[in-house]
Amino acid sequence: MVLWAPFFKEELKQAIAKCNDSLALGPDRLLWQHLKFITNQDECVTNITNITNACINLGHWPDYFKQSSTIIIPKPNKPSYDHAKMFRPIVLLNTLGKLIKKIITERI
Repeated sequence: MVLWAPFFKEELKQAIAKCNDSLALGPDRLLWQHLKFITNQDECVTNITNITNACINLGHWPDYFKQSSTIIIPKPNKPSYDHAKMFRPIVLLNTLGKLIKKIITERI
């Protein structure tokens, strides 16, 4: 088993600073702007950092983070749209889960 050093608040702040505010909403309806605003409070950053560390230490990814919404977008300039391959599915995940994945990815 690989042991990870605990994640720090600074890592979370760096990861969230890189997030694009114009990305689509996931099923939690939480905008990146909202998450950036609440992470200005030290207690919120501490809680999210603790959740991130718990996910790694327990080897558990909560069902909440697995929830998604799928939207179907038609591919442009197709002569007809009577086949499934003429569409592009876009999967939208919960924002907090995406943030934690970004923090983990930065480490890797």
